Amino acid sequence: MRFIGEEFRVNKRKESLTSLKDIISRIFQDTALPFNPEDGKIWRVWEEVVGLAVSRNAKPVWIQKGRLRVRVSDPIWLQELGLAADSIRQKLNKKLGREAVEKIEFRLGA
Repeated sequence: MRFIGEEFRVNKRKESLTSLKDIISRIFQDTALPFNPEDGKIWRVWEEVVGLAVSRNAKPVWIQKGRLRVRVSDPIWLQELGLAADSIRQKLNKKLGREAVEKIEFRLGA
């Protein structure tokens, strides 16, 4: 049974919700983002830096606080790229024009 005026009751729970617009505004007002937007360039320059053969077998997954995680297709590539990590890091930083990558971690994965 429904009472007259029931549809006009204010749900207290809905009053506590924050609009998506407000959430997005707060994110962009906060100067301490959890990531550096410039780090996104790594994905654009990856193939150019490492070459076509490597880029087909190793893909950047994420970067956080200077640590770049790269997923590698098989154990042989994991070993080879582990030996070349410092060289790849230096080339990436040179291409980006800043010290974005402090360490590269290669992980085996699909």
